[in-house]
Amino acid sequence: MARTITTDDAEIEKFQAMAAEWWDPNGKFKPLHMLNPCRLDYITSQIAAEFGRDLTSTLPFEGLRILDIGCGGGLLSEPVARLGATVVGADAAERNIPVARVHAKQQGLTIDYRHTTAEALADAGEVFDAILNMEVVEHVSDPQAYLTACHDLLRPGGLMVCSTINRNPKSFAMAIVGAEIVMRWLPKGTHEWSKFITPDELYALLSAAGLDPVDRKGFVFNPIKWDWRLSERDLSVNYVTASVRPA
Repeated sequence: MARTITTDDAEIEKFQAMAAEWWDPNGKFKPLHMLNPCRLDYITSQIAAEFGRDLTSTLPFEGLRILDIGCGGGLLSEPVARLGATVVGADAAERNIPVARVHAKQQGLTIDYRHTTAEALADAGEVFDAILNMEVVEHVSDPQAYLTACHDLLRPGGLMVCSTINRNPKSFAMAIVGAEIVMRWLPKGTHEWSKFITPDELYALLSAAGLDPVDRKGFVFNPIKWDWRLSERDLSVNYVTASVRPA
């Protein structure tokens, strides 16, 4: 039996409207461009540790098949492909895919971009060594069903890196009031505070999906240096987790 698709049409439409701006560092995705180096540091270190890869080698991720679910314009797909991985970039917002394909071609990269969902990929029997699941879970209609589909897409021993936004007064002030209203980094309504997920809730969802959470860190913005850093303790707004499908 096919799974229930957990994409949310209203959420997809928000990102459809912004699709053309994915690669504009000063456009509507400016926050992701700013966060990307910090995200990549965490992603690459977790994958390297899990699969015993040396990040100083030429193509450290060669031989790994990696899914970037909710890939958008390919901000993560491209650097991971440059490290030698075979990358599938999937997004439920159809307009994102041609933007991602054109940019990858311009960069001389081969990335398999698809307009599809995690559930459809799982139903098709696709399997990956690692999944990048970044800033997606707060936009789906059923986080538990979505994460269960992601579990089924991982081979035993596979790794998923999943980031999202905490739900508390500080995250409302920073992610919605600050980013959408004051700084105008994102269009109003991009995020719904009620859909934000606390770290403990995410750990429970991951465990219920059959995954073993093994790490979590905060992404912390420094307004003086105007950059992001990883934090062991501060998970109050943006944060990231790593979990493994048991072998």
